[in-house]
This record gives sequence, C-alpha cells and structure tokens, in this order.
Amino acid sequence: MASLFDPIRLGAIDAPNRIFMAPLTRGRATREHVPVPIMADYYAQRAGAGLIITEATGISPEGLGWPFAPGLWSGEQVEAWKPVTGAVHDKGGRIVAQLWHMGRVVHPSFTGHAPVSSSATTAPGSAHTYDGRQLYTEARPLELAEIPRVLDDYRRAARNAREAGFDGVQLHAANGYLIDQFLRDNANFRDDAYGGSIENRIRLLIEVTRALIDVWGADRVGVRLSPNGDSQGVNDSQPELLFPAAAKALSDLGIAFLELREPGPGGTFGQADHPPVHPLIRAAFDGVLVLNSDYDGITGQAALDRGEADAIAFGRLFLSNPDLPRRIAEKLPLNPNDMATWYGPGTAGYTDYPLYEAA
Repeated sequence: MASLFDPIRLGAIDAPNRIFMAPLTRGRATREHVPVPIMADYYAQRAGAGLIITEATGISPEGLGWPFAPGLWSGEQVEAWKPVTGAVHDKGGRIVAQLWHMGRVVHPSFTGHAPVSSSATTAPGSAHTYDGRQLYTEARPLELAEIPRVLDDYRRAARNAREAGFDGVQLHAANGYLIDQFLRDNANFRDDAYGGSIENRIRLLIEVTRALIDVWGADRVGVRLSPNGDSQGVNDSQPELLFPAAAKALSDLGIAFLELREPGPGGTFGQADHPPVHPLIRAAFDGVLVLNSDYDGITGQAALDRGEADAIAFGRLFLSNPDLPRRIAEKLPLNPNDMATWYGPGTAGYTDYPLYEAA
C-alpha cells in the first residue's frame, strides 16, 4: 500500500513523493506573456513537491487568451523560463510545463480575430481580458488543412520547453479548452475525421500527444483530462465511454502519467454534474494515474489506500503552503489562501505565504 511520501517513477522522472503541485494559473508574466523573475521564487519555494506541473502555458499567440499568462513560443520566453527551471532544480525539484491552447475561450481582443475550435460554438459567460470582462464570441471551426499547423505549434512549444530546462511536458486536454472541445460531443459537431464517433473525437488528442512524444519521448509526457461534467460549457453525453477510450489510447502510447481533474458534486471550485469516471479510467490506463480536486492529506492518502490513484495533485493548498509536503507529513496547520490575489501582479499572495517556521 503506497504512502503519499513514497517515491514514484513517472516514465523517466523519479519523483521523491506523491504530493504533486497541480497547474495553477497565476497571471504574473508580462503582457507579452514572458515569465518574470518572481516566478522563479514562486516555483522554487514549492520544489518539495514530488512533481511541479506549471501553470497553463500558451503554445502560440492564437491559443493564449489569459491576461499575463506565460507562453512558450518565442526565444524570449524560453530564456525567461530558464531561471525558473534552474531555481527548481537547484532546490532538488522536478518541473514539467503544461502546454495550453485555449480554443474558443480566447477572446478576439487578444488576437484580433475569431477564436478557433472544433466547431462554430460560443463559450458561455465572459472572458478575462486586459479591458475587463467581455462576452465570448463564436469560434471558427479549424479546417482540416490547419490541423498540421496546430500540431507544429505543439511541437515547437515542446522543443522550447526542452530548451528551457523542463523535465517534461503535460498536455492540457481538460477544462473546456481546445483538445476538450474536440473530445466532447456538446462542442464537437464535425462530420470529418475529427468528429462523430469517439474514435474520431479522440483523434486530435492522440495526434498532439504523439507530436509531444516525437520531441520528448513518451516517458516525459503527461496528459490532463477532466472527465466528469461541464467545464466552461463543454460536456459529453457519455463520458463513461469517451474517457476510458481516450485513456486506453494514451496508455497504448506509453505516456508517463495521466492526471484527472474531477470535482465532486460539492466541489469548492467547480461542481461536477456526473459521478467520477476515474474507476473506469483506472481499468483502461496502465501508467501512473494522478487524481486532483479538493483533496487534502487525509483524503489523498485514502485514495491511494483504495488503489484509485498512484499520486495526488494539490492546487490551492500548494498555492498558500509552499511547504505543503512537510505540513501534511507533520499534520501542521495550513495557511488559508486569499482568492483576491490568485490572479494579479506582484508578490502579494504569490511568494509571501510563510513556511511553517515563520508562520
């Protein structure tokens, strides 16, 4: 029976414990999506995680529509990420870059043109933009001839992540973003090789994963899925069929790990309208399975005890507790986090959360 404090091997990555840092969008980069020095401090403070998965990081200008989020498509961005990965490694940590294309939830104010997606749909609600909240607009369906270009964008970002010193990459295929918009049947109405059947709807997921494997090898590539319910208006009528099929295909590719974000019906940051799908995914996926959403040390260990997961990714607890593994191990009190500082400039609510000794 595994403990949260046992080491685990993720393909070619040796993690010293099973307390992973989940990806957390923080909005501290420049307006041009270039990382800044305080990001090195932030990630280095949390290097005690078994694995750090970075905040979602844009693969292209087309795919990034979040204010002050970082990217990985330019040489300037690569150079600015190097101190971040170096600081984590100097502290003995491991860090992978989460690669992100937002699809239909990129507002035109970022790009000057309509967002792209699987089909001509519009996300519900409004986008965070540099000019405040603005309603989403209808997406333009990606043409078949454009798919190779998108795959090349992922390859370039993967190569840049390697040059920047990351230990691997994670494909963001969850939370209602581009890959998820292809996966799920309430957002994908295509009648070509990327729509209709489950086999077709998982095609882009598999092609992008293969593109990342081309750069990194399967043993340094992970994927994130969000199987159980609506996410930014994206949902599926049969997730219990779709996501095990996707997991089986990813398992056949030999990826290093699969992370699932599955909030419960009483989730504190998003509530699911479908029971967790991870038991079915567990049966279909042979690699390391990581669960995420509303876990603490007790419930995370219980999930490992039941054999439901191999590791747990913690989000908001890591945001406000840079020494989270120690606090869980010693049952120390936790710092509360301040939602008002989740997304914003500066060190407040970012690098100023104290270690336990200084609390």
